[in-house]
Amino acid sequence: MELQPLLHDLLAATIAPSQAWSGLDGQVRAHGAQGFYQADVRVLSQALVTVGGREPEVIAAGPAGPGVVEVIGLLRGVDEAGADPTVRLRRTRTVTPGMVRETLELTAATVEPVRVPLQVLLACDLAELEQVKSGRDLAARAARAEDGGVVWTGDDGPTGGARVEAPGAEVDLSDTTAPVLRWDAVVRPGEPTVLEWLVCADDQGAVVGAAPSAATWSTPFVEADDRRLAALLDRALEDLTTLRMTAAFAPGDVFLAAGAPWFFTLFGRDSIWAARMMLPLGTELAAGTLRTLAARQGTTTDAESCEQPGKILHAVRRDARGSRGGGWTLPPLYYGTIDATPLWVCLLHDAWRWGMPAEEVEALLPAMERALAWMSEYGDADGDGFLEYLDLTGRGLANQGWKDSGDSVQWQDGSLATGPIALCEVQAYAHEAAVSGAALLEAFGRPGAHQWRQWAAQLADRFRAQFWVADAEGSYPAIALDADKRPVDTLTSNIGHLLGTGLLDAEEEARVARRLGSSQMDSGYGLRTMSTDSGGYWPLRYHGGSVWTHDTAIAIAGLTRSGHTDVAAGLVEGLLAAGSEFGYRLPELHSGDERGSVPAVVPYPVACRPQAWSAASAVVLLTSVLGLEADVPGGSVRVAPVVPSPVGTVRATGLRVAGHDLEIEVDGDGRVRFARTDAPVRVVQATATGPRTTTGTER
Repeated sequence: MELQPLLHDLLAATIAPSQAWSGLDGQVRAHGAQGFYQADVRVLSQALVTVGGREPEVIAAGPAGPGVVEVIGLLRGVDEAGADPTVRLRRTRTVTPGMVRETLELTAATVEPVRVPLQVLLACDLAELEQVKSGRDLAARAARAEDGGVVWTGDDGPTGGARVEAPGAEVDLSDTTAPVLRWDAVVRPGEPTVLEWLVCADDQGAVVGAAPSAATWSTPFVEADDRRLAALLDRALEDLTTLRMTAAFAPGDVFLAAGAPWFFTLFGRDSIWAARMMLPLGTELAAGTLRTLAARQGTTTDAESCEQPGKILHAVRRDARGSRGGGWTLPPLYYGTIDATPLWVCLLHDAWRWGMPAEEVEALLPAMERALAWMSEYGDADGDGFLEYLDLTGRGLANQGWKDSGDSVQWQDGSLATGPIALCEVQAYAHEAAVSGAALLEAFGRPGAHQWRQWAAQLADRFRAQFWVADAEGSYPAIALDADKRPVDTLTSNIGHLLGTGLLDAEEEARVARRLGSSQMDSGYGLRTMSTDSGGYWPLRYHGGSVWTHDTAIAIAGLTRSGHTDVAAGLVEGLLAAGSEFGYRLPELHSGDERGSVPAVVPYPVACRPQAWSAASAVVLLTSVLGLEADVPGGSVRVAPVVPSPVGTVRATGLRVAGHDLEIEVDGDGRVRFARTDAPVRVVQATATGPRTTTGTER
């Protein structure tokens, strides 16, 4: 039986577009998802180190910087007699674009020199990522010797190939499908012996590539009474540097890959959300993401790819992708997303407010106008005033919101809703996009602002009339409307995305906040995607009870903006608790098991990590605790901290607004000690007696 490989117990190192996955002992076995990858091709499927026929006994392993992991093992098979281990191996794996390099450092504290017969057993299948994800058994390819190295070549140009080099090693190709690198090293006490080998990828058909420069965002220094916040942020920013990449059709612009290993490419929705979350550290990532997606904005109508004029794409791949059961097949350039287009508009607006240069914003306004037009002309396919989706081919994604699994839109009894589906959060994105687009049109002297404000107001009225449902605890928004325009009554985390978008009034936001803070939704480790009272709930269901980091972070931001800081503080604590138990690398999602009912947070075993919007959520936690909002065109930055602060006293330096540093300190009671910047904006500090306005470097 073919089963998707598990990831939770693997060691990962990534530098886009390359990645390396191994067991926690550093060994790469011809099993599951382990291997070295270039974009979406596995260029090495096995790298097994042995000494004298025995594997090292690993005593420590973990990340050692962006794209680097280290593993320390004991070599007791060649050791001297005695209780103390005196021969060990430090295996350092370094990933750079197109290359994985391993150094094998041997050290000894023996009396005499030690002979260490070390070998690395290799294999390569040049499998495409989707083949690996399917869990199929894949045959190793035959290698050949070339110029002192080992080479594998694909059947055709697009799959490329791989080359291994190992200075000083004997190469054994007696079995061409299992080449062996051999060293017969002599290690002298106190004198490290370093061996090295590397694999280089030849990827001729790549659609994504390495970022051309270092990360442009700032790296803030954060001190807080709760040290978990700084640890989570540091690890997140380190991981995000490894996800930076470019598209072949826009090589000068940088975006964040959605996540490793399965989504190591451009995903419209994911890349937009991650860039939006990163805005308090600079606008360059947002600008690159916006331009990259605008370069492939839809221009025609095509049912197979779901392309429509003005629409923002869902994903870019080298080849078509299909499900293991044959239920769907997606073309390489796929537009099957209902939310990326309004979210693109929201990102442009927010980047403008954080200080993206006016000329860069203005250059993207034609794309924004096309995106807005898509919402009314194509996004609302049946003319009922809501954005909805329906796959017309039978081969595309059945659900096209961020919860895109086939069973994500359920009734309270667990049965599936039928499409066309109008998701609640998509209406919120559309409302925000219309209002945001109007602000941009007005600011840059372009027509249409009044039209889009009116469109948004009408959408809010329709939503209020049709989406609300009730149970014994009161009313709440349904997850969606189904094909018959009936509100699908399951209580889900989707409602957290409505907060702060302007779609709801204050009383409606209060009702949503109460539901998000309930024990049915708050697991203690973050927000469940589905209420425990729902018929389809299961803590390890992908979109039906698990906790998604970004989903919780979006809710936290909305709760903070709408003034429901008590619920926000509880969710902040939950993500910090989960982060500490995951070694501060929050995965794509984890189990919705209640905190305290399990010995530790339970992983979702096939979750991606690092993952862009999960890592970027650490920035959301910081800025939400600070209550930080920017309006550079309006000449202000607002600081309205959570009261009391869920992380105690917190000080952040190195935030960015309009290209200038911003420094803030808040005490444990949520009072602003100082907020200062040399940007040309007023700093507005919200206090118990109301906001007070200052300029420049106010303390």
